[in-house]
Amino acid sequence: PKKDRIIEAIKRIVLKASEIRPLIIAFEDLHWIDKSSEDVLRSHLESIPGARVLLIFTYRPEFVHTWGAKSYHNQLTLHRLSNRESLELVTHIFGTKEIEKDIEELILEKTEGVPFFIEEFIKSLKDLKIIERKDNSYGLSKDIQQVTIPSTIQDVIMARVDSLPERAKEVLQTGSVIEREFSYLLINRVTGLPEKELLSHLSILKDAELLYERGIYPQSHYIFKHALTREVVYDSILAKRKKKFHEEIGNAIEELNRDSLSEHYEVLSEHYLLSENYLKSAEYSRMAGRKAEKAVSFNDAIAYTKKRVTSLERLTQTEDVEKQIIDARTVLGLYTAQMNYFVDAKEAIDPIIDLAIRQNYKKRLCQIYTILGAYYWSVEENYPEVFKAFEEALKISEEAKDIVSLVLASSWCGYALGYNCEFEKSIEYLQRAVDINIAVKNLWGIAVTKSNLAYHSYWPHGRIDLQFKTSEEGLQIAEESGDVYSKVIGYISQGSSCYGKGLPEEAEKYLMRGLKFCERFKILGWDAAAQYFLGETYFEMGDFQKSKEYFEKGMLALECYRLFPSWVGFGKVALTRSKVMNEEKDVNLESLYVHSRNNKVKAAEGWIQRHIGEILLNFDDLHTSEAEHWIQKAIESDQRNRTMFHLGKDYALYAELFKRKGDRLKVQENLGKAIEILKECGADGWVEKYEKELAQFL
Repeated sequence: PKKDRIIEAIKRIVLKASEIRPLIIAFEDLHWIDKSSEDVLRSHLESIPGARVLLIFTYRPEFVHTWGAKSYHNQLTLHRLSNRESLELVTHIFGTKEIEKDIEELILEKTEGVPFFIEEFIKSLKDLKIIERKDNSYGLSKDIQQVTIPSTIQDVIMARVDSLPERAKEVLQTGSVIEREFSYLLINRVTGLPEKELLSHLSILKDAELLYERGIYPQSHYIFKHALTREVVYDSILAKRKKKFHEEIGNAIEELNRDSLSEHYEVLSEHYLLSENYLKSAEYSRMAGRKAEKAVSFNDAIAYTKKRVTSLERLTQTEDVEKQIIDARTVLGLYTAQMNYFVDAKEAIDPIIDLAIRQNYKKRLCQIYTILGAYYWSVEENYPEVFKAFEEALKISEEAKDIVSLVLASSWCGYALGYNCEFEKSIEYLQRAVDINIAVKNLWGIAVTKSNLAYHSYWPHGRIDLQFKTSEEGLQIAEESGDVYSKVIGYISQGSSCYGKGLPEEAEKYLMRGLKFCERFKILGWDAAAQYFLGETYFEMGDFQKSKEYFEKGMLALECYRLFPSWVGFGKVALTRSKVMNEEKDVNLESLYVHSRNNKVKAAEGWIQRHIGEILLNFDDLHTSEAEHWIQKAIESDQRNRTMFHLGKDYALYAELFKRKGDRLKVQENLGKAIEILKECGADGWVEKYEKELAQFL
């Protein structure tokens, strides 16, 4: 997509420039950053460790960044200036050290070491003619008890603004409603002032150092010197007047950009929302959300669709508006569900389910049932309701010829069928989703559905050869498409395939790459999948500390998102297994049995039971018979569910138990079964490992 190509192009420009000479790039005010710009920053952060690039970020304490753990990141907290430092700044501003003690004390008392406050306070004192220069020194010209002195930075800024000529002040207020930066053409259109008069007012604002000018007239832009100045000026405007300004600004942007309106959907949706023109706000929010969706930027699409819902729900509720609300809330549910925010997706559609049913609004009903099916699968794990909802979704989507629902319902139903060990049906549904994407030539969709076919159908069934081939194809198409969303799923699916193949180093590489993208783009669920497979991979590599850390992260992530309770239980069991191998004995064995009883995912049934067996086998010498019981349970479950890779692993663990007992024949028998099953799966690395173990007993 275009967004990814832009990010890649910017990254290359920066890296190329750094080859010529060291490069410093400063990003200010990250607390106001939008999602797409934050994606650009993260891309830079990933690419600069070996380059001659220094990135400087400034932000307020409320901004939470995600790169604190990077070894090449340093944080400098800007504290208030000390009295000595404050006086050095005062001396610099005045241009002399000859300053009366009373002025120094007044400035120190009022400004409390805030540099911008010191600067603005001194300007305010000069404007109010409270201080004056005599020869080469500064002193008070008035009794400070007889004058009103601004006591806060906001008061200081407003004192300076109030001292401006009235028309210049109005221009400044108009600019503050536009944004921190605004163009001459826009301020000219909104104010309607003659060119000469407007330029005169802008000149006054520049001389007062409230605004800076950039560019060449008439293509020039004006920027508030400090973001706080813009905030204070904006907050000082009466609500009714502010609303009028927003409407006029929205209209002016429309008039000036008729040929490139799509570049301004986002800002127009905001201006019309704040002007309470909810009809226009809803329409521009709809178009901004659609634009973000086309760029596969679902987090942005979600934000604009929420704004659309807010706007529509503030309108008079006619039949047409009700229908638009059904549209907006259903689209919001689809966007959030595709990011695996299934709880939020259900909350988005809850208010309009009955309304859509009453209106028999088929186009949206099929999408609503699709979202409900995904919710029942991922949150409630109620499989009868899952398949009932998807069946209804697919039936209506075929009647309504809705491709979106056909693809999503087929995909999610395929995932649920895979979890329920109905593998042939799972493959059928997911292959249908692949075929639809191929038919419409949607590269990123083909990549995602292939990766999911490998992960949700072939992996639990133990068809590792097919899994590896399909995930490899999915990743290749994802990289060809350049789409980040499909690459995340592609890397993690390929990582799980490498684990199944018995290639731990390759698995680690792909899983770490996928996890990195997950953290950057906040794709829920898949981060936990990557962490669980990393936990399994590090366990097999003998790094039990790392294994423990990743299982814990994955389990906590799913708990936080309120997703897949059974997989949360799996994570807790797997975490305990790593702890025991790490010689940590603070284990509640009874809680493990509870997780097994509460599990509703058939594909995880034998996996959980085998892990419990392995915990008991390694806990101490007193639980061997219990360990055998749980391994036998795992074998029975995996035979019944046809989860063949896990069945092979069950027999390998059973061989380990007999090895501890000293029963060589049983070791040979069970290793032989493990090798035979895993060979049929195509799990080559595991076959090689167990063949070496078997050779020691022949």
